[in-house]
Amino acid sequence: MSAKYVDVNTLKYMLYDVHKLEDLLPRERFQDHDKESLDMFLDSVKEFADRELFPYFKEMDEHPAYHKDGKVYVHDQVKKMMYQGGELGLISAPFDYKDGGMQIPLMTQTAAFYMLDAANNHLPGYAALTSGSAELIIHFGSKKLNETYVPNMLSGVWSGTMCLTEPQAGSSLSDILTKAIPTEEDHYKISGQKIFISGGDNDFTENIMHLVLARIEGAPKGTKGISLFVVPKNRPTTNGDLEFNDVTTVADFQKLGQRGYCTTHLGFGDADDCQGWLVGEPNKGLHYMFLMMNGARIAVGRGASAIACAAYYASLNYANERAQGRKLSSDGTKNLEEDQTLIINHPDVRRMLLHQKSVVEGSMSLVMLASKYYDLVETATSKEEKEKYHTLLEMVIPIVKTYPSEAGLQAVNNGVQVLGGYGFCTDFILQQYYRDIRIFSLYEGTTGIQSQDLLGRKVPMDNGKGLELLSQEVMKTIEAASAFSELQSHAQVLGTKLQLTQKVLGTLMPFAMKGDYERYLADATVFMEFLSLVLMSWTWLDIAMNAHQSMQDKASNFSNDFYESKIETMKYFYAYELPKTTGLAEILMNPETVTIKKDKEFID
Repeated sequence: MSAKYVDVNTLKYMLYDVHKLEDLLPRERFQDHDKESLDMFLDSVKEFADRELFPYFKEMDEHPAYHKDGKVYVHDQVKKMMYQGGELGLISAPFDYKDGGMQIPLMTQTAAFYMLDAANNHLPGYAALTSGSAELIIHFGSKKLNETYVPNMLSGVWSGTMCLTEPQAGSSLSDILTKAIPTEEDHYKISGQKIFISGGDNDFTENIMHLVLARIEGAPKGTKGISLFVVPKNRPTTNGDLEFNDVTTVADFQKLGQRGYCTTHLGFGDADDCQGWLVGEPNKGLHYMFLMMNGARIAVGRGASAIACAAYYASLNYANERAQGRKLSSDGTKNLEEDQTLIINHPDVRRMLLHQKSVVEGSMSLVMLASKYYDLVETATSKEEKEKYHTLLEMVIPIVKTYPSEAGLQAVNNGVQVLGGYGFCTDFILQQYYRDIRIFSLYEGTTGIQSQDLLGRKVPMDNGKGLELLSQEVMKTIEAASAFSELQSHAQVLGTKLQLTQKVLGTLMPFAMKGDYERYLADATVFMEFLSLVLMSWTWLDIAMNAHQSMQDKASNFSNDFYESKIETMKYFYAYELPKTTGLAEILMNPETVTIKKDKEFID
């Protein structure tokens, strides 16, 4: 395995230089922090990742989590991830001081987990899910629920999960059947099954808090009748002990990738003795869950980008060591008397490496941007500021989740290709990254679901206000970049792509206006790819502009070579990736409707 899985300089460059984290620190919530203290936190996380995550990455794939006698057994490092990670503050860092947190910006937490995901993507999910489920209890649960469960979760002694999906419902949460029957005491009796529960069981943490979506008996049908419950694996008793709460691990799923990160099938109330405690008000469970969804989707995009990052450095390392073939001479022949050249000197290998680099660093920046919007919403000092950044966050979230997952898979695929036949062999790590990243386009809603959210909900929301705000942000970058002679042509190209976006929507919107939503959304996934490339080009123009400005100022921590590498990668993206929008636009504006079901079936 390559010794390098992330470039900390690039990560900090995105955090501090491109997205100006320090501009947030004077805000009341973050005023106790400065760059030095946040760097200390990030450096300690990197040291933890080097020591406790990266060395076990391959081993966790070769010795996956498994189910036996009603229990899931996981790798020993899960305990260190939870307990030592808890001590580091990895679970609690973003929370309020009063809840045991550190009140650090989500941008910093995102950077920290980016390093963890790149080091070993099988481990951070245990801590991240615990943090997410604790956040639900903190925000919406009673004081008693907070006191009973949150302290042990933030310390890593207890873990947490999110239990949404059921066998018969899949992604359609309207169809969940898990029941909650009121009792004369303060709890409900829970019965039902949940599948695909990440981190659903392990043999290290003392207890597991399941945040379960269920339907109270007599509740309205559909999503309006869904409530949220804390359902511990073992319920605390009045004397402080724990007793089994009738939550059983029916099975685990043996997977293509992320084999060290257990995924379980859970049964609730098989012996009619499963107790759950209502979080917040009845029938608002899905509303509560969706309030946490932006953070969860940022995390998915972050994880996919991080895996692609680790794969990039593994393939780059190989390309710098592997000698094969010879460079062509001016007459198109090879001089067999010369030594073989390193494969990084071959243009096609360089193209694949630049594709990887452009996807990795561009998506890293996009994830940081979403985290910044999240922090700005949380610390807004006016209603107008809060609404602005909430709208921008809503607009970019589907892309932040989807682009790193889909393009990241393509990037890792190129990494496999760089290694040639060795890329397909288990002696080399690229095949594992390729398997691991595949799940990320499925997490937190598939690409199809995210695409329908983008085109069906986000584009038309508030009469197009979100897209208008986002376009204004892009135009600000175009105008600023135009001040640099080296970037004027790129700024102009991006401007034409914004105009093309309006042309595409001008073709699609009439279908929505006349109620033909099937036709309007038929190519939502194509639109997702189209708009993702436009926004990524915006991201790269912003990075290149910052790099040019930094070289002009001559007052930076990085070398000119560092900045020039960012500019060259931007040029690659504009030369090879952005032009794809032309073909995608042609698809989107094509009058044919070959994917819509007709009277006669042609898929046979």
